[in-house]
Amino acid sequence: MHLVQSMAYVNAKPWHGLGHRLAPNQPLDIWAKQAGMDWSIETADVQFVDGQPSAGSRHVFPGQKVLYRSDTKTPLSVVSSRYKVVQPAEILEFYRDLTDVGGYELETAGVLKDGKKLWALARTNQTMTLKGNDTVNGYLLLATACDGTLATTAQFTSIRVVCNNTLSIALGEGLGAIKVSHRSDFDAQAVKQQMGIATAPWQDFSDYVKELANCRIAEKTVNSFLAKVFVLPEKILSYLATDPSLGNAAAPTTNERAINRTKELYLGQGVGSDLPTSKGTAWGLLNSVTEYVDHHRRSRSNDHRQDAAWFGHGAMLKQRAWDEALKLVM
Repeated sequence: MHLVQSMAYVNAKPWHGLGHRLAPNQPLDIWAKQAGMDWSIETADVQFVDGQPSAGSRHVFPGQKVLYRSDTKTPLSVVSSRYKVVQPAEILEFYRDLTDVGGYELETAGVLKDGKKLWALARTNQTMTLKGNDTVNGYLLLATACDGTLATTAQFTSIRVVCNNTLSIALGEGLGAIKVSHRSDFDAQAVKQQMGIATAPWQDFSDYVKELANCRIAEKTVNSFLAKVFVLPEKILSYLATDPSLGNAAAPTTNERAINRTKELYLGQGVGSDLPTSKGTAWGLLNSVTEYVDHHRRSRSNDHRQDAAWFGHGAMLKQRAWDEALKLVM
């Protein structure tokens, strides 16, 4: 089953081959319609019936409300009455001034899980090309969810053209990513001002990437790096520690399958792994992790994998890989 309910895109076809392809520079109302975002989130009281549904009395459950789609009436979630809704139109409207005068271009927008999660991704006017024509473009992702899985998040993201790998640009507090809780009103202009929509995060990111591309690493560093990135979560480690099937054998502490596959990508099987910027470098090692997470990690479907790579455990793995890579050059 696809997580993607609907989406629109320009330029390259998305990861799952679904969606409506648009010509460049379409107005936001066209994007809303083709991306399946031309509806609003409505609210209603949570109610219950005592006794038999046909004969009982109906009562309101205080302090809670149901969120549902205005078009299909599909229920989305039950939330506190203090919950602040971010509408689909607000996700697209966030980009209006950026696309009109800032040189940005919307590339994808859409709906996941019947409308429980919404996103739009725009290419910025920032790019860099390393030696060997290794090009990385800057993007700005805005996403929200109404099922409790995601705060409204504005996130700078990079995409390496040769392999279509994505990497969030989060360099520190207030640089690269802003998260707005649904307990607060979403103020688009304040978020853009706080992020410093201009050049600071991208310039810092570019400087680090160049250092990573020039950083030669030994095999023992590769092994240590991957072991730190793919360490098993604490809850799995706790479970394995008490697993009687292991007998006297030591419980594993890392995801060996992920480590082995990522190492294969790094050593030549990855897209772009033969580029001079990648072969034997920290940049190549980092991209082996992002390629594994974006394109090879086990998942029920490609869009489940992409959802995890942007918002879930995959995003956490890529952030951990970025943090570990920076330690190699700092």
